[in-house]
Amino acid sequence: MHNQNHHYFEKDSVKRRVRGRFGFRVFTLTTAMLVVLIFGCLGRVAYIMTVNGEKYRTLAADNQLRDTVIRGVRGTVYDCNMTPLVTSSSSWNLSVNSYKLNLAFKKLPEEKEAYFNYLAEGISSATGKEKEDILSLFERSSDPNVRIYKNITVEQRNALEAFLAKEYNLISGKTLDSRDYFFYENDNVRIYPENNFASTLIGVVNADGDGETGIERYYNDTLKGEKGRILSVRDSRGNEISTGYETIIDPKEGNGIVLTVDKNIQTYLENALSKALSSTKAKGVYGIVMDVDTGAVLAMSDKPDFDLNNPRELSENADLSALDGLTKGTKEYSEKYSELLFEQWNSFCITSNYEPGSTFKIFTLSAALEEGVATPATGHSCTSSIRVADTVYHCASHKAHGSQTLQQGLMNSCNTFFISLGQKLGVENYYKYFERFGFTERTGIDAANESISVVHKKDKMSIVDLASTSFGQSVRITPLQLICGVSAIANGGNLMKPYLVAGITDSEGNILSKTEPTVRRRVISEETSKTVCSMMEAVVKEGTGKNAYLEGYRVAGKTGTAQKLDSGANTYIASFIAFAPADDPEVAILVGIDSPSGYITSGGALAAPVAKEVLASTLDYLNVAPKYTQQELQKISTQTPLFIGKPLWEAKNTALAAGIALKVSGTGETVVSQYPEADTLIPKGGVVMVYTEKADSEPAINVPDFSGKTVAEVNILAAENSLNVIFSGPTEEGACVAYGQSLEKGSLVAAGTTLTVYFRNTDIPVD
Repeated sequence: MHNQNHHYFEKDSVKRRVRGRFGFRVFTLTTAMLVVLIFGCLGRVAYIMTVNGEKYRTLAADNQLRDTVIRGVRGTVYDCNMTPLVTSSSSWNLSVNSYKLNLAFKKLPEEKEAYFNYLAEGISSATGKEKEDILSLFERSSDPNVRIYKNITVEQRNALEAFLAKEYNLISGKTLDSRDYFFYENDNVRIYPENNFASTLIGVVNADGDGETGIERYYNDTLKGEKGRILSVRDSRGNEISTGYETIIDPKEGNGIVLTVDKNIQTYLENALSKALSSTKAKGVYGIVMDVDTGAVLAMSDKPDFDLNNPRELSENADLSALDGLTKGTKEYSEKYSELLFEQWNSFCITSNYEPGSTFKIFTLSAALEEGVATPATGHSCTSSIRVADTVYHCASHKAHGSQTLQQGLMNSCNTFFISLGQKLGVENYYKYFERFGFTERTGIDAANESISVVHKKDKMSIVDLASTSFGQSVRITPLQLICGVSAIANGGNLMKPYLVAGITDSEGNILSKTEPTVRRRVISEETSKTVCSMMEAVVKEGTGKNAYLEGYRVAGKTGTAQKLDSGANTYIASFIAFAPADDPEVAILVGIDSPSGYITSGGALAAPVAKEVLASTLDYLNVAPKYTQQELQKISTQTPLFIGKPLWEAKNTALAAGIALKVSGTGETVVSQYPEADTLIPKGGVVMVYTEKADSEPAINVPDFSGKTVAEVNILAAENSLNVIFSGPTEEGACVAYGQSLEKGSLVAAGTTLTVYFRNTDIPVD
């Protein structure tokens, strides 16, 4: 028994010793592992703090702070008379905390779909945004700041407030306040009061508030201002914590810019181009009006254009056929749509080049006179063709002009005459003026994406290249380069740097800086300038530019009809370049009509009348007084006598003596009122309406449509409607027809009202 107990205790003692040693080892090993782990963690922390500390401090701050950016307000764009063309206004963006919204329904999936649909329908009704687009934004469940709608108007915000303030009842009986999930962010929106006005010139602003094209892009840093910020504390779910701590850094408004563009002249140009686009059914039309002495752009326009308030919508005149066969939403559709948008946004005047055709002949003429290889007495016999090396060139329509003086050669736009002048100059001399007039370099205008010309290199220019270039082919320049060159001829020989911005203002409209005109270089002498101006005036008086003849003003011009060799047969750009008054030039104008439809394609027939219309309004607006010749005065007008108070028989005798047609309304014996009033200028043989009885209102005349009618037909139609007509443009019977009128058809006017009807001669050859 004793032995048994002894063995038992002995075994037990051994077991305890074994367990003790094993436990000690486990304890030691565990302790060692813990020490290694602790030191490893401390080492890792030390590494993170020293190497990546700044990175993780930034991440922690980002999780704890909401940093809301407040976009800077873009500066105002003014015309030259400080009329605002582009402004900015405060607006709001509606955003949703999608994380919080989805978290609220994590345990209520059956309620989520109904509530999300309810929200999407209400927001869609208030803003017009598609319901499905709104629902997709709600599903971004990890994002505490999802923008739903930009630039909310006051009306839209009021509608949203009313909707979100309504309590929503869950099936469980609980109610939700929808405002817990939505918030507004301050923003600003660009406002274009005139919609399409000068759209390709002003340009587009993108979703981030930066200029993308035009002036908005070129002067983006000037206009955009400085961003502001709001710093506030938030929890891990993106909810703001009310701590009373918030830092606000106010945004700063950008500077404004004052354009050289005059709103009135821009309006004259745009109206005339719109009518030309409609009447010619052209692919596009463009125009520039420039101050010849300074290079300031007074107006610039391209049609078709677009609505600046909806810049990402294609205009009704865009070539939508390019989208035929493409499925909306596909990559191919999006790429083609974007291509059409950029084409719509770009200004042809600045970003495109073209063959100028016969308008370019005035530069060959200037070079020949300046170098002395020709004088006004230089003659040439045109047989309709000329051979240069192995190439035969023809005059337009293969017509022989016969023996001509230099002035007659310009009036007839004779190709062979100008080829011969180019050959007399030679490549070296010709290229010297090519460079002087700025055709080998950009103009340097303050606008985005200015194109450069495509020209022959001097060392590779053959006599055949010289021949084609001398009358405006095989060279591509921008419309802007062309009008700058013409302005140099008009102003006495100085090539000016064109510019669009006259000055910079602060946010209060105070002028900070002004742009001074810059002379790039002298290109020809004053003597050569005067000679070319005189010859260009003859083009308008008697040559291919007679559709630009403007009573009371001396207009100098040159027509052009350039075939678009890269666009297939029978496609042309009809153009006309001019300045006025020819004896003391103030403004130059260029009008181009790209790919007109129909058989009439000449610049003299299509573009010259448009330029004349713009010049007439512009010169009158600039207070350039007309100087009528005796011949013009005889055709223009007479003063209406005073008929009121006279017996009807005496009024009729007075009208007969003055050469005026009298129309009588009423059965009385004495004239009680008349229209037009006494001393009003009306055309010779015009109509005066007299009334022998008082009436509550004078009868209104519905202005008829005079377009397409001859002078005789216009006279008859005007008389039938008791209207006075002033005839503007060539009025000889035959090919002269009306193409426009100062009062729109359908306008209601008083009997005796005077309107101007514009005529053009359509029998002008392609030059």
